[in-house]
Amino acid sequence: MKKYEYKVVDTRDVESAGLFKGRNRSDVEKYLNLLGAEGWELVNVDFRELEGDLEFAGIMKKDA
Repeated sequence: MKKYEYKVVDTRDVESAGLFKGRNRSDVEKYLNLLGAEGWELVNVDFRELEGDLEFAGIMKKDA
């Protein structure tokens, strides 16, 4: 039986371009690509774009 490891991710996990700048699409993509390189796969996500800021919450999984 195949086993998986799961990880909950959200906007707070993403480093932004600067201390006083919000997170943008490229910041989120960079973060998700880093996790993908570690073997994580995004299986569910809820994106919300508010006034130019991008927020999300998601579930990632990888083989255990």
